[in-house]
Amino acid sequence: MEVIDYINGLFIDVPSIPDYWITSRLNTEFKGHASIWYTEMKEIHGRRKWPWWKSHIIQKYSNGTWIWQKTVSFENDKYSVDKDPYEWCLGQSKRLKAIDPQMNIQMRNHKLLTQIPGDTRANLVSIVGD
Repeated sequence: MEVIDYINGLFIDVPSIPDYWITSRLNTEFKGHASIWYTEMKEIHGRRKWPWWKSHIIQKYSNGTWIWQKTVSFENDKYSVDKDPYEWCLGQSKRLKAIDPQMNIQMRNHKLLTQIPGDTRANLVSIVGD
């Protein structure tokens, strides 16, 4: 739900920002299937204000099926030395945040460690600590 966090942040940082300025640029925030969904929704429903879009984004992307897909993707994406560590950690961290937005950083880090093979995980823990 990074899009929602980002846009809510814009309204906090710049309270006078016009709603249409945000909603007219939503298409630049969506990628892949989400972009197709947004385009179809806009064609069907026309211009709508941010609260309307926000509720539909939450409805579409906070349901059980979507969360389950993110969980499966997280569990199947194990770290390996051929992957860029930064990109892998960032991607996995985003999945965890999507699965459980209330999860604290310590729990997220512990879950990330479960996706790293034994020797690499042991080396990392010995460097970083618990």
